[in-house]
Amino acid sequence: MSTIPFTPNLALKPEVTAFFDAPTNTISYVVRDPGSNACAVIDSVMDIDYAAGRITYDGADRIIDFIKANGLELEWLIETHVHADHLSGAPYIQSKAGGKLGIGENITVVQDTFGKIFNEGTEFQRDGSQFDRLFTDGDSYRIGGMTVHVMHTPGHTPACMTHVVGDAAFVGDTLFMPDGGSARADFPGGDARTLYRSIQRVLALPRETRLFMCHDYGPNGRDIQWETTVGDEIDHNIHVGHGTDEDTFVAMREARDATLAMPKLIIPSLQINMRAGQLPPKDKDGKTYLKVPVNGL
Repeated sequence: MSTIPFTPNLALKPEVTAFFDAPTNTISYVVRDPGSNACAVIDSVMDIDYAAGRITYDGADRIIDFIKANGLELEWLIETHVHADHLSGAPYIQSKAGGKLGIGENITVVQDTFGKIFNEGTEFQRDGSQFDRLFTDGDSYRIGGMTVHVMHTPGHTPACMTHVVGDAAFVGDTLFMPDGGSARADFPGGDARTLYRSIQRVLALPRETRLFMCHDYGPNGRDIQWETTVGDEIDHNIHVGHGTDEDTFVAMREARDATLAMPKLIIPSLQINMRAGQLPPKDKDGKTYLKVPVNGL
């Protein structure tokens, strides 16, 4: 696997608008081609009141309103990975604004793993067919006149992909802001050593490449941030900056992960996101339910 399977085009500067979801500390993005009205949505959110079992779409509606108010044409809805801490709003946005839904090809690995954990029946397809496009490492697609390149960056999950368009890269949970470090690697299919190697692929991009995070938690009380650069991560990231070697990172990451609680929304998130953001099928009475696997995670 080559470090960067394409040549970055730093002269291309897509317009990026961020939408912060405070309940899940998630940042979604509308990425616009500056030469046309074409855009993509990356890592959208569907709202859930888990205690009440209530789904709403306020965050997704904000994105839809932005797209319509600016006369944009939605071509893609991208999931950087199968999120464990928020529900995807992609199919809802797709129903209102169009576009194709894409994720990494290893969604099939995630579907197989969590299909077993949640005891899904044979009717649950584990072939990624819920999505319109499954991306492979080195793959590409277009947003208007822009070419987007896709790198497989697993470790947090098997299906994590980094999407690079011009001078911008959307890294999902592979990296956090420099003072946030890196994402956990202890979910089923995750691996700290694999994560380190994926991060090195991201850091091999040109130093001036803009990096956009999927999450930020405002460490030490600072304001929420979501944009940094490769150079800032190399120089200042508390987990992988300053030339941190692989074994040191793995020891740190595994020790840290052992202290972390499961995300509050992991159970509904995984059941819905492995279905491309769709709710589980209704029962014979027309009602939808989510499962809780006792001692399963």
